[in-house]
Amino acid sequence: MGDGIGGSYRLDEIDRRIVYALMGDARNTSAPAIADEVSVSGATVRNRIAQLEEHGIIEGYHATVDFEHADGSLMNLFLCHAPFGDVEGVARKIGTIPGIINVRELMGGRMNLHVLAVGTDTTDLRRIGRELENIDVEIEDEFLLQNEHDFPYTPYGPADSRRLEPLADYISLTGGANIVEVTVYEDAPIAGRTLEEAAREKVLGEETLVVAIERDDAVITPHGETTIRPHDVVTVFSPDGAGESALKGFDETDGTRSRRID
Repeated sequence: MGDGIGGSYRLDEIDRRIVYALMGDARNTSAPAIADEVSVSGATVRNRIAQLEEHGIIEGYHATVDFEHADGSLMNLFLCHAPFGDVEGVARKIGTIPGIINVRELMGGRMNLHVLAVGTDTTDLRRIGRELENIDVEIEDEFLLQNEHDFPYTPYGPADSRRLEPLADYISLTGGANIVEVTVYEDAPIAGRTLEEAAREKVLGEETLVVAIERDDAVITPHGETTIRPHDVVTVFSPDGAGESALKGFDETDGTRSRRID
Protein backbone atom coordinates (compact mmCIF):
# COMPACT_ATOMS: atom_id res chain seq x y z
CA MET A 1 0.00 0.00 0.00
CA GLY A 2 1.01 3.62 -0.41
CA ASP A 3 2.74 3.23 -3.76
CA GLY A 4 0.72 6.09 -5.31
CA ILE A 5 1.11 9.81 -4.89
CA GLY A 6 -1.70 10.22 -2.36
CA GLY A 7 0.31 12.67 -0.27
CA SER A 8 -0.29 15.37 -2.88
CA TYR A 9 -4.06 14.91 -2.89
CA ARG A 10 -6.36 16.21 -0.13
CA LEU A 11 -9.60 14.27 0.39
CA ASP A 12 -12.67 16.45 0.70
CA GLU A 13 -16.11 15.39 1.94
CA ILE A 14 -17.23 14.32 -1.54
CA ASP A 15 -14.18 12.07 -1.92
CA ARG A 16 -14.82 10.51 1.47
CA ARG A 17 -18.43 9.72 0.64
CA ILE A 18 -17.36 8.15 -2.66
CA VAL A 19 -14.80 5.95 -0.89
CA TYR A 20 -17.40 4.97 1.71
CA ALA A 21 -19.88 3.90 -0.97
CA LEU A 22 -17.28 1.89 -2.91
CA MET A 23 -16.08 0.15 0.25
CA GLY A 24 -19.67 -0.92 0.90
CA ASP A 25 -20.21 -2.49 -2.53
CA ALA A 26 -17.97 -1.39 -5.41
CA ARG A 27 -19.55 -3.76 -7.93
CA ASN A 28 -23.18 -2.74 -7.50
CA THR A 29 -22.69 0.94 -6.71
CA SER A 30 -22.86 3.15 -9.80
CA ALA A 31 -21.62 6.70 -10.22
CA PRO A 32 -25.21 8.02 -10.62
CA ALA A 33 -26.24 6.27 -7.38
CA ILE A 34 -23.36 7.88 -5.48
CA ALA A 35 -24.15 11.21 -7.15
CA ASP A 36 -27.73 11.08 -5.81
CA GLU A 37 -26.44 10.53 -2.29
CA VAL A 38 -23.79 13.25 -2.45
CA SER A 39 -25.77 15.81 -4.50
CA VAL A 40 -23.28 16.14 -7.36
CA SER A 41 -23.41 14.95 -10.97
CA GLY A 42 -22.51 11.44 -12.10
CA ALA A 43 -19.69 12.85 -14.22
CA THR A 44 -18.22 14.58 -11.15
CA VAL A 45 -18.26 11.27 -9.27
CA ARG A 46 -16.52 9.49 -12.16
CA ASN A 47 -13.87 12.23 -12.34
CA ARG A 48 -13.28 12.04 -8.59
CA ILE A 49 -12.91 8.24 -8.73
CA ALA A 50 -10.35 8.61 -11.54
CA GLN A 51 -8.37 11.11 -9.42
CA LEU A 52 -8.50 8.83 -6.37
CA GLU A 53 -7.16 5.96 -8.49
CA GLU A 54 -4.48 8.13 -10.09
CA HIS A 55 -3.19 9.25 -6.68
CA GLY A 56 -3.09 5.72 -5.29
CA ILE A 57 -5.86 6.28 -2.74
CA ILE A 58 -8.12 3.68 -4.36
CA GLU A 59 -5.70 0.89 -5.23
CA GLY A 60 -8.06 -1.59 -6.84
CA TYR A 61 -11.34 -3.49 -6.79
CA HIS A 62 -11.32 -7.13 -5.71
CA ALA A 63 -13.87 -9.93 -5.81
CA THR A 64 -14.68 -11.51 -2.45
CA VAL A 65 -14.90 -15.23 -3.14
CA ASP A 66 -16.46 -17.88 -0.91
CA PHE A 67 -14.12 -20.74 -1.78
CA GLU A 68 -16.03 -23.22 0.37
CA HIS A 69 -19.18 -22.62 -1.67
CA ALA A 70 -17.20 -22.51 -4.91
CA ASP A 71 -15.52 -25.90 -4.68
CA GLY A 72 -15.33 -26.95 -1.04
CA SER A 73 -11.87 -25.45 -0.51
CA LEU A 74 -10.56 -24.36 2.90
CA MET A 75 -9.21 -20.94 3.84
CA ASN A 76 -6.37 -20.85 6.35
CA LEU A 77 -4.69 -17.92 8.09
CA PHE A 78 -0.99 -18.39 8.84
CA LEU A 79 0.50 -16.05 11.45
CA CYS A 80 4.17 -15.87 10.56
CA HIS A 81 7.49 -14.29 11.46
CA ALA A 82 10.13 -13.11 9.00
CA PRO A 83 13.41 -11.28 9.77
CA PHE A 84 12.47 -7.63 10.24
CA GLY A 85 14.79 -6.33 7.52
CA ASP A 86 13.43 -8.82 4.99
CA VAL A 87 9.68 -8.57 5.51
CA GLU A 88 8.82 -6.89 2.20
CA GLY A 89 11.01 -9.20 0.12
CA VAL A 90 9.69 -12.28 1.92
CA ALA A 91 6.10 -11.11 1.38
CA ARG A 92 6.73 -10.96 -2.37
CA LYS A 93 8.18 -14.47 -2.35
CA ILE A 94 5.19 -15.76 -0.40
CA GLY A 95 2.92 -14.39 -3.12
CA THR A 96 4.46 -16.82 -5.62
CA ILE A 97 3.31 -19.89 -3.65
CA PRO A 98 0.25 -21.49 -5.29
CA GLY A 99 -2.77 -21.06 -3.02
CA ILE A 100 -1.68 -17.80 -1.35
CA ILE A 101 -4.30 -15.09 -1.93
CA ASN A 102 -3.31 -12.36 0.55
CA VAL A 103 -0.23 -11.29 2.51
CA ARG A 104 -0.27 -8.50 5.09
CA GLU A 105 2.91 -6.93 6.43
CA LEU A 106 2.68 -5.71 10.04
CA MET A 107 4.91 -3.19 11.80
CA GLY A 108 6.20 -4.39 15.15
CA GLY A 109 5.54 -7.59 17.03
CA ARG A 110 6.85 -11.02 16.26
CA MET A 111 4.00 -12.14 13.98
CA ASN A 112 4.79 -9.57 11.30
CA LEU A 113 3.18 -11.42 8.37
CA HIS A 114 -0.42 -12.57 8.10
CA VAL A 115 -0.78 -14.99 5.20
CA LEU A 116 -4.18 -16.06 3.87
CA ALA A 117 -4.18 -19.27 1.86
CA VAL A 118 -6.74 -21.45 0.07
CA GLY A 119 -6.26 -25.22 -0.08
CA THR A 120 -8.37 -27.97 -1.56
CA ASP A 121 -8.03 -29.92 1.71
CA THR A 122 -5.86 -30.12 4.83
CA THR A 123 -3.14 -31.93 2.87
CA ASP A 124 -2.94 -29.02 0.46
CA LEU A 125 -2.75 -26.57 3.38
CA ARG A 126 0.15 -28.57 4.88
CA ARG A 127 1.90 -28.29 1.50
CA ILE A 128 1.53 -24.50 1.65
CA GLY A 129 2.91 -24.51 5.20
CA ARG A 130 6.00 -26.45 4.10
CA GLU A 131 6.59 -24.02 1.23
CA LEU A 132 6.39 -21.11 3.67
CA GLU A 133 9.03 -22.73 5.87
CA ASN A 134 11.24 -23.35 2.82
CA ILE A 135 11.59 -19.58 2.34
CA ASP A 136 12.68 -19.06 5.96
CA VAL A 137 9.28 -18.06 7.31
CA GLU A 138 8.47 -19.23 10.83
CA ILE A 139 4.81 -20.17 11.30
CA GLU A 140 3.85 -19.01 14.79
CA ASP A 141 0.20 -20.07 14.61
CA GLU A 142 -2.54 -20.90 12.11
CA PHE A 143 -6.32 -21.00 11.99
CA LEU A 144 -8.98 -22.21 9.59
CA LEU A 145 -10.99 -19.15 8.55
CA GLN A 146 -14.71 -19.48 9.21
CA ASN A 147 -16.11 -16.13 8.08
CA GLU A 148 -14.76 -12.79 6.92
CA HIS A 149 -16.68 -9.51 7.19
CA ASP A 150 -15.85 -6.23 5.44
CA PHE A 151 -17.32 -2.87 6.44
CA PRO A 152 -16.96 0.64 4.98
CA TYR A 153 -14.99 3.14 7.05
CA THR A 154 -17.66 4.88 9.16
CA PRO A 155 -15.98 8.34 9.45
CA TYR A 156 -16.23 8.64 5.64
CA GLY A 157 -19.98 7.97 5.65
CA PRO A 158 -22.99 10.23 6.23
CA ALA A 159 -23.24 11.85 9.65
CA ASP A 160 -26.84 10.66 10.04
CA SER A 161 -29.82 9.49 8.03
CA ARG A 162 -31.27 12.95 7.45
CA ARG A 163 -31.18 14.79 4.13
CA LEU A 164 -27.65 15.88 3.36
CA GLU A 165 -26.82 19.56 3.30
CA PRO A 166 -24.54 20.82 0.53
CA LEU A 167 -21.06 19.50 1.14
CA ALA A 168 -18.61 22.30 1.79
CA ASP A 169 -14.92 22.58 2.64
CA TYR A 170 -13.31 25.66 4.19
CA ILE A 171 -9.72 26.82 3.90
CA SER A 172 -8.92 29.73 6.21
CA LEU A 173 -6.55 32.39 4.90
CA THR A 174 -4.64 35.11 6.69
CA GLY A 175 -6.68 38.20 7.49
CA GLY A 176 -9.85 36.22 8.19
CA ALA A 177 -10.68 35.37 4.56
CA ASN A 178 -12.02 31.96 3.52
CA ILE A 179 -11.93 29.87 0.37
CA VAL A 180 -14.92 27.53 0.34
CA GLU A 181 -15.85 24.66 -1.98
CA VAL A 182 -19.59 24.02 -1.89
CA THR A 183 -22.03 21.86 -3.85
CA VAL A 184 -25.11 23.66 -5.19
CA TYR A 185 -28.43 22.19 -4.08
CA GLU A 186 -31.34 21.56 -6.49
CA ASP A 187 -33.54 24.23 -4.89
CA ALA A 188 -30.77 26.64 -3.92
CA PRO A 189 -31.65 30.33 -4.51
CA ILE A 190 -28.60 30.74 -6.76
CA ALA A 191 -29.43 27.73 -8.97
CA GLY A 192 -30.53 28.90 -12.43
CA ARG A 193 -29.31 32.46 -11.89
CA THR A 194 -26.32 34.09 -13.50
CA LEU A 195 -23.67 35.45 -11.16
CA GLU A 196 -24.67 38.95 -12.23
CA GLU A 197 -28.31 38.28 -11.31
CA ALA A 198 -27.31 36.64 -8.02
CA ALA A 199 -25.28 39.70 -7.03
CA ARG A 200 -28.00 42.16 -8.11
CA GLU A 201 -30.70 40.25 -6.19
CA LYS A 202 -28.36 39.90 -3.17
CA VAL A 203 -28.42 36.10 -3.37
CA LEU A 204 -24.63 36.40 -3.48
CA GLY A 205 -22.94 38.68 -0.95
CA GLU A 206 -21.31 41.85 -2.22
CA GLU A 207 -17.84 40.77 -1.11
CA THR A 208 -18.27 37.11 -2.09
CA LEU A 209 -16.48 36.05 -5.27
CA VAL A 210 -17.04 32.82 -7.23
CA VAL A 211 -13.60 31.86 -8.52
CA ALA A 212 -14.21 28.45 -10.13
CA ILE A 213 -17.00 26.05 -11.05
CA GLU A 214 -16.57 22.29 -11.47
CA ARG A 215 -19.30 20.94 -13.73
CA ASP A 216 -19.30 17.36 -15.00
CA ASP A 217 -15.82 16.83 -16.46
CA ALA A 218 -14.89 20.49 -16.84
CA VAL A 219 -13.65 23.35 -14.67
CA ILE A 220 -15.27 26.63 -15.69
CA THR A 221 -13.80 30.07 -15.14
CA PRO A 222 -16.86 32.12 -14.12
CA HIS A 223 -17.91 35.57 -15.31
CA GLY A 224 -21.02 37.69 -14.80
CA GLU A 225 -23.11 35.87 -17.40
CA THR A 226 -22.23 32.39 -16.09
CA THR A 227 -25.34 30.53 -14.88
CA ILE A 228 -25.00 28.45 -11.73
CA ARG A 229 -26.61 25.02 -12.07
CA PRO A 230 -27.69 22.44 -9.49
CA HIS A 231 -24.87 20.00 -8.59
CA ASP A 232 -22.14 22.46 -9.62
CA VAL A 233 -19.17 22.34 -7.25
CA VAL A 234 -18.41 26.02 -6.74
CA THR A 235 -15.26 27.53 -5.23
CA VAL A 236 -16.10 30.74 -3.37
CA PHE A 237 -13.74 33.40 -1.97
CA SER A 238 -15.05 35.33 1.02
CA PRO A 239 -12.64 38.12 2.01
CA ASP A 240 -14.37 38.85 5.32
CA GLY A 241 -14.56 35.24 6.46
CA ALA A 242 -18.36 35.29 6.43
CA GLY A 243 -18.41 31.52 6.16
CA GLU A 244 -21.90 30.02 6.31
CA SER A 245 -23.67 33.34 5.79
CA ALA A 246 -21.80 33.71 2.49
CA LEU A 247 -23.16 30.32 1.37
CA LYS A 248 -26.87 30.78 2.08
CA GLY A 249 -27.56 31.26 -1.62
CA PHE A 250 -26.18 27.80 -2.39
CA ASP A 251 -28.44 25.99 0.12
CA GLU A 252 -32.18 25.52 0.28
CA THR A 253 -32.14 26.26 4.04
CA ASP A 254 -30.03 28.47 6.29
CA GLY A 255 -28.28 25.47 7.84
CA THR A 256 -25.40 24.75 5.51
CA ARG A 257 -23.26 22.00 6.97
CA SER A 258 -19.58 22.72 6.52
CA ARG A 259 -16.16 21.59 7.66
CA ARG A 260 -13.21 23.85 8.39
CA ILE A 261 -9.75 22.65 7.41
CA ASP A 262 -6.98 23.90 9.68
